[in-house]
Amino acid sequence: MAAGRLWRTLSRKRVDDDQEGKGELARVLNIFDLTALGVGATLGLGVYVLAGSVAKETAGPAVCISFLIAAIASAFAGMCYAEFASRVPKAGSAYVYSYVTVGEFIAFVIGWNLILEYVIGTASVARGLSNYIDALIGNIMGKTLQSIMPINISFLSEYPDFFAFGMVMLLVFLLSIGVKESSFLNNIFTVINLLTIIIVIVAGSIKADPKNWSISIEDIPKNVTNAGSGGFMPFGISGVMAGAAKCFYGFVGFDAVATTGEEAKKPQRDIPLAIVLSLIIILAAYFSISTVLTMMWPYYNQNADAPFPYVFQQIGWPVIQWIVNIGAVFALCTSLLGAMFPLPRVLYAMASDGIIFMWLSKVHSKTMTPILGTILSGLLAGIMTLLFNLHQLIDMMSIGTLLAYTVVAISVLILRYQKENDVMPEVTMNGYEFTAINIFKQTFNLNNHKDPSHISSIVSKCSVASFSLVVFILILILNHVELDITNGNVIVFVIIIILVFILILNVASIGRQPVQQVELSFKVPFVPLIPCCSIFINLYLMLQLDMFTWIRFVVWMLFGFSIYLFYGISHSVQGKKNKIELNIMKQKNVDQSGIITKF
Repeated sequence: MAAGRLWRTLSRKRVDDDQEGKGELARVLNIFDLTALGVGATLGLGVYVLAGSVAKETAGPAVCISFLIAAIASAFAGMCYAEFASRVPKAGSAYVYSYVTVGEFIAFVIGWNLILEYVIGTASVARGLSNYIDALIGNIMGKTLQSIMPINISFLSEYPDFFAFGMVMLLVFLLSIGVKESSFLNNIFTVINLLTIIIVIVAGSIKADPKNWSISIEDIPKNVTNAGSGGFMPFGISGVMAGAAKCFYGFVGFDAVATTGEEAKKPQRDIPLAIVLSLIIILAAYFSISTVLTMMWPYYNQNADAPFPYVFQQIGWPVIQWIVNIGAVFALCTSLLGAMFPLPRVLYAMASDGIIFMWLSKVHSKTMTPILGTILSGLLAGIMTLLFNLHQLIDMMSIGTLLAYTVVAISVLILRYQKENDVMPEVTMNGYEFTAINIFKQTFNLNNHKDPSHISSIVSKCSVASFSLVVFILILILNHVELDITNGNVIVFVIIIILVFILILNVASIGRQPVQQVELSFKVPFVPLIPCCSIFINLYLMLQLDMFTWIRFVVWMLFGFSIYLFYGISHSVQGKKNKIELNIMKQKNVDQSGIITKF
């Protein structure tokens, strides 16, 4: 009974009295506005820093393939996110959607990872902007700070970046006094950004040399220590996949389109289309940028902090160099504001629901902003900029976002096959015989039931959980064991075949269950294949990240779980509402039983 109570607590859903009411936001956004929102929120640090650093250190010229893989993962996640958002016709984040549709604990996990995403996003853009400006002035700041205050710890930054910390604190001040994002200013900066990218692509194409994609190991200078084996894919498939995990960072932000359910004129058509269009534009920009960058200059000689100014300086085009510099600073400043602006809102939403400290939801009477949440989130992001370098921050952001997208994809599968208004198990499973034949029939729906039941919902949830666990085990094996039958790895090969067979059976079991018949503004096509592919790709990319990233992430999640277990469960506003309703129902039953006895 204790386990049952705990399960009901973790799975309780938020009920809004006005959920079905008319939305308060005006439907004014068309397909252009939504696409510009997705592009503007995404194209920033990835264009001006990420392509060069991944090419030099992880993937080589195959960085363009890494961006393509990351785009596919983002597209699958984007479709799942769009369906998830369409189930709750209110503006908000994945935290709100999951709380209303799936349950409190899943909502906390997603919300806690969104906090990580926005904190690291702010810190990484600030650090990237600092590195970029520092590279333009000859690395004066970095050299000075490293000589005065060196940090000789392998999993931390080489030095505390006080310039980046100051940028974050300035942003905290601006947001705290009530500064709001100007869509007009954002559109201007986005246009400047796109024009800069086009100039880079055109100028880079003129100087592109395909030979830089096929440099042999003999032609690489001896003083280069990290050049791999040369050629197009010098670090192998593993390098391309590890690069894809880092490049995934470059696509974070497109999901902002899916949060405009109440503001889009035609959400059923425009939101999915805007997600697709923005991803296509973003992919085209990243693919083209990374292609011309690695064709203009050898991958092993790239500048990881400011690749384009360095390359245009090397080829003797100072005018293009400074055009890129100006466009990059504009883009990074806009990305910095866009990265941190949603963070206080998520903190405010979670604190208002009582699952994190409720004092974070206090709004200042004059500025009308959650000032405590803004200051706390700014301090957290500022501390991150002092302790970690850009690459460590990107890895941390990727792992949190990938987990959030994985949970969203799992939630889409659960909701698609879940019975509406499901009642208690002891009622719905009364009279059901748990024989091997019945379980087998239900697992693959051999009786061809058309409507979901409580039992079919359990089967689908178990199959989704089994699929996710087997994928995790399979990827661990693929990452750490060489598949060479000649070396006696036959047992490992057989285990992999068995795991793949189990995955196929799980997908077949999920696909055979009856589907919930509900009208949505958007549904993911080819279910369960696309959500399952999203889960597979997200987990694969997560497991490409290094051990220190996982350690930092586990510490973050344990800290969050501690807050939820020792504070959130007992202070949950929805939990208190449920207790009140339960007491009212019990009182009614007592009153009715007393009347019956008296009669």
